[in-house]
Amino acid sequence: MSWHFKMDETASRRLDGAAPWTQADLLDYLADLNEQCLELIAEHLMARAPFAQSFGHELTDLWRNLDEGARRRLAACPYLLLDVGFADSWRWHRASASVVADREPVQFTSLFSGPQAAIVGRQVFLYAWYLARTRPIIARMLLGAPAHCVRLIGACTLRQIFELAERHPGWLRMRWLDRLPVWRELLTSAISGEGAAIERARMHGLQLLAGDLRVAALGIGGEMQTGTSSARAARPGS
Repeated sequence: MSWHFKMDETASRRLDGAAPWTQADLLDYLADLNEQCLELIAEHLMARAPFAQSFGHELTDLWRNLDEGARRRLAACPYLLLDVGFADSWRWHRASASVVADREPVQFTSLFSGPQAAIVGRQVFLYAWYLARTRPIIARMLLGAPAHCVRLIGACTLRQIFELAERHPGWLRMRWLDRLPVWRELLTSAISGEGAAIERARMHGLQLLAGDLRVAALGIGGEMQTGTSSARAARPGS
């Protein structure tokens, strides 16, 4: 099944009263989008993109051995394999506050380039936005986004989301690019086709996402507590 551009064509209409996608629809689209992500990563690895240097020979060989069946098994992971900073509240606060046209204080170097990267990037942004608006609890785990970031993503307008995708191609990243053993486990299990190994690799990914979400939640709590303490200290007579 091809879902290309389905989100582009139907997102605003869905939010205008039509029945939202079912959970099965969302997971089908996730698998299709993940498969496009994997094709994009493989294409850049074979083209010796700069980020490929960190993969080494072993991981590069694993990517070469990822045939169509293995790619589909890997794409069926219950989370998005690309990331656009879903856990970064700073960038989503700026986006939802309508300052997307400003030049960013932090510049992100693009890992991916070309027309296909733009297509995939737009679908990632739009999928995240649709999830945040219609299934915010599910969005946390599928995107690896803490609750406050999900709210900020959902607060963006459709126009803002398209502008973000166009203006910030550098936000598009491989998930766990700094945790290559995770990719080794995912790739090895998908290539083997062993059900138990695939399940263990997927569960490991879910555990990592859950851990990252806990850290993000603690960070927000710490910031709020620090802010409250600072406000008390600034009061006269305190």
